[in-house]
Amino acid sequence: MAMEYGERTRSGHLARRPLLPPALRAPVEARTWREFGYLLVSLPLSIVMFTYAVTMVALGAGLLVTFLGVPVLAAALAGCRGFGVLERARARGLLRLDVAEPRPVRAAKPGAMAWIGAVLKSGTSWRSLLYAVLHFPWAVFAFTLAVTFWSVGWSLLTYPLWRWVFPMYAGVDGLQLYGSEDGRHTFYLDSTFEIAVTAAVGLLVTLVTPWLIRALTTVDRVMVAGLLGASRLDARVVELESDRGAVVDTAAADLRRIERELHDGAQARLTGLAADLGLAKDKLREDPREAARLVDEAHGEVKLALQELRDLARGIHPAVLTDRGLDAALSALAARCTVPVRVTVDLRERPAPAIEGIAYFTVSELLANVSRHSGARSASVEVWRVEDRLLVQVADDGRGGADPAAGTGLAGLAGRLGAVDGVLDVDSPAGGPTRVTAELPWCG
Repeated sequence: MAMEYGERTRSGHLARRPLLPPALRAPVEARTWREFGYLLVSLPLSIVMFTYAVTMVALGAGLLVTFLGVPVLAAALAGCRGFGVLERARARGLLRLDVAEPRPVRAAKPGAMAWIGAVLKSGTSWRSLLYAVLHFPWAVFAFTLAVTFWSVGWSLLTYPLWRWVFPMYAGVDGLQLYGSEDGRHTFYLDSTFEIAVTAAVGLLVTLVTPWLIRALTTVDRVMVAGLLGASRLDARVVELESDRGAVVDTAAADLRRIERELHDGAQARLTGLAADLGLAKDKLREDPREAARLVDEAHGEVKLALQELRDLARGIHPAVLTDRGLDAALSALAARCTVPVRVTVDLRERPAPAIEGIAYFTVSELLANVSRHSGARSASVEVWRVEDRLLVQVADDGRGGADPAAGTGLAGLAGRLGAVDGVLDVDSPAGGPTRVTAELPWCG
């Protein structure tokens, strides 16, 4: 029975553990071969990129005295962007580097001139050109260093295996380090000690080479991510576009909720109220007692309809929040919760009204989750300010296990907070307690 090396996991399966430490495994690991292949391919590609970029830019600059210079420069930049696509794909496949795609060229209006203008104005185009120029000298250096160390290391390490080829096929005693023209002063690596030392040196160089290659490819990673990836502005634009979609979806959902509550609640009651008053009017002369009863029921329906409208208005934006701030509004929320809630608000001034409203509805949703899902006996709400951030924390002693990915409403809440550069942190181990912290910009 074959012996397996490893240790048992919690599930009882045997987790395989490598026999060799990382330093000895590195020369034969797939990562090392991928990165070495990346450096090998970099040189011919960088030659093509550099030649294209320098030639086209020089040609375009020379033709700027005529109209042809501008489209030639645009073609140069467009070609460099194309090389950037290739380089990102190569880094993704060989270096396992996932680089965000920059924003595509978008002309303000259709037409060749508009496209040329958009290419020339794009920062991504000029960064791609800079990459094509700077990567060439680095690729020459990295290729030379990597190939030299790789070939020398493996050649010396395997020298005991192939040194006997020389006497058999070349008529020499082994690897010659130096020799004179007259043949009197020559030195061959042919003794057992010399062969062992040669292999030991080869092993040392072979073990060092993977780490050298990783250091070289680290520079490539920085260049690809910094010059060919999305800029901070592009990433911010994409984030804002995503957040805008989340805000629009949230607003649409709120409008549907308000319409549904009006239709099913106050509107239905007011419709019934109109019918009851109509019957009471008809029976006023024939049966005053029945008319009085109907009016009394209608009065009760009016009270219920008013209460539902107040609750709906509170759900849109509570008056107490506008008039008295978060402390009073959150205390009112806590009073309606099904478990005892302790509220602590440590704010010397009020944040922006929009942030104040988001903080209120965040606590409202979190306390609703406490009432419905936590099984808690008590909860707490704390609000405080740290520099230019407003922090809201809701904690409970319930069963825990809250997970934003499990469809508990926390994912939607995190999305709404993200729309205003907010962050939602959920700490809810199984068995509790649960602690949810929302961080919002102050914007006071």
